[in-house]
Amino acid sequence: MTTHPQKLPREIVAVWLLYLVDATVMLVTYTRLPARELYHVSGTGLTGGLSRVLSFSNFSTALVAIAILALLADRTRSRVTIAVAVTGVICCAAVVWPGVVDQADLDARSVNAIPGIGVLIALLLTALALRDGTAWSPRRAGDRVRIVVAVVAVVFALPWIAAESGFFLNDAPLLGRVFQTGRFVAGDPLPAVHHGHHHGLDGLLLLLTALLLSRTVPAMRHTALRVAVGLYLALMAVYGVANSANDFWTEQVIKRGWTTWAIPNVILPKVSIAWSLIVLGAAVLYALASSRTVKQPHEPPEGGGIKHGRSAKVSP
Repeated sequence: MTTHPQKLPREIVAVWLLYLVDATVMLVTYTRLPARELYHVSGTGLTGGLSRVLSFSNFSTALVAIAILALLADRTRSRVTIAVAVTGVICCAAVVWPGVVDQADLDARSVNAIPGIGVLIALLLTALALRDGTAWSPRRAGDRVRIVVAVVAVVFALPWIAAESGFFLNDAPLLGRVFQTGRFVAGDPLPAVHHGHHHGLDGLLLLLTALLLSRTVPAMRHTALRVAVGLYLALMAVYGVANSANDFWTEQVIKRGWTTWAIPNVILPKVSIAWSLIVLGAAVLYALASSRTVKQPHEPPEGGGIKHGRSAKVSP
């Protein structure tokens, strides 16, 4: 019996579009603006723009590529594709090694090519999978919550979205009064929200990625991989929120002089109370999502396929 290939979830395509659009805007901004208006970069012109895009391919793109590679590996029976996907994951995982991405120096270095290659592998495998067609995952439990969380997160991220394009919100109606962007704080050479990329925007992208890709997890064929990806996306969501909260609190609260207490910087994983809370939050999020189990059989590939007889759980 010939089976039809499973269509590629459009959620994966949507995630790539998010990152490609952001990388394009970043390239334009870092090409046209002088380094002194940006954060911890020294390059200018097109070279400076390409340099920043390469470091962006490490953090946070490589973290997302790991999840996408796992999803692509699960949907194929080709040993070659699986081997290439595993190679991509190994390359992408290099981003967590200390010093590969340094927040104090965001100019690209040769070591950044390693996670960059992993991202290119993920893009290539996604492009090849497009030959099977695309389709949105069916309606999932928690979709309304996903939409609300996404909308709220985007609203809080508006200062960073403007900064990515090289603009302040000072003159924007209402937004210029709500958000502090172009005001300079004593002792700081950069405005409250400097032009260019922010790790708070990375947090938004990671959260949106987790919200989208979590819709594809229940259809994964392999139980162990399905659980692993679900947990990984839960960790990604909480980690993204923590990074956005840190950046927002610093720029919109501390720089207004309302308090000196800071939300810890959690960009790098380490043994700390903050990271313990992130891990705990991810476990709770996964448990809550799993408790809303949908009583339905595992979804076979479109067009008919081998039924695996497994019930799928909703992953965060």
